[in-house]
Amino acid sequence: MTEIKYMCFSDQALGAVMMALQKSLMEQSDIVPVLKGFKITLSEEGLVVLNPPIVKFNDETQKNFQESLDFGEGSEVTKT
Repeated sequence: MTEIKYMCFSDQALGAVMMALQKSLMEQSDIVPVLKGFKITLSEEGLVVLNPPIVKFNDETQKNFQESLDFGEGSEVTKT
C-alpha cells in the first residue's frame, strides 16, 4: 500500500495566493491564469511559490478600486 504524503502551504505561498487574489480584484481580471502559472517547490516550511505575483497600484487600478468603492455607496443595510 502506498503511503500518502501531505503537503502544506508555507506562509510565503499563502501570501502569494493572497497577492494573486488582490491583484485580480484590483485589476478586475481572472485569477486562474496567475494561479496556474505558479512555479512551486517544496521547502522545509512547506510549499513555496518561486514566482509570486507583483501587485502594482497605478492610475487604472486606482480608478477601478475607486469605482468599486463608489458602487457600494447608498446601499446601506438597515437593521429592523
